[in-house]
Amino acid sequence: MAGKFCVSLTNAKNDPDRATVGFVIANAAAGSDQETLVFLSTEGVRLAVEGYADDIHEEGFSPLKDLMTNFVEAGGTVWVCSPCFKRRALDEGALVKGATIVGGAKLVEFLASGAPCVTY
Repeated sequence: MAGKFCVSLTNAKNDPDRATVGFVIANAAAGSDQETLVFLSTEGVRLAVEGYADDIHEEGFSPLKDLMTNFVEAGGTVWVCSPCFKRRALDEGALVKGATIVGGAKLVEFLASGAPCVTY
C-alpha cells in the first residue's frame, strides 16, 4: 500500500449525513491504495452493532450499510473505541463484520507514523 489514512467517525443516527460521508471518504481512500482505518468513537460506535446502520440512507449516497460492507471488503479496517462502546452498554457479540474493539493506544500507534486523519 502507498500510505495510511484515517477517518475518525463520531456520529451515527444523530448526524447520518456525517456518518455517511465519513464512509464515502473511507471508501475513496481504500480505493486509492491507502491502508485505511475508520475509528468509531462517541456516538459513532453504534455503527459497529449489526443492524444499526440498516436504515440510514442519505439522499445522493449509497445506503450506509452498503458503504460499510464495501469498505471492509476493500480491505479497510474498522476499530471501535472500547470505552465509548462500553459506556453505551452495547453488545460485543453483535459487531458488524470487520469491526474490532480497541483501546486508544491502537489509534495513537496508527497515527504516530504520520497518517493523516479526518473527522466526521
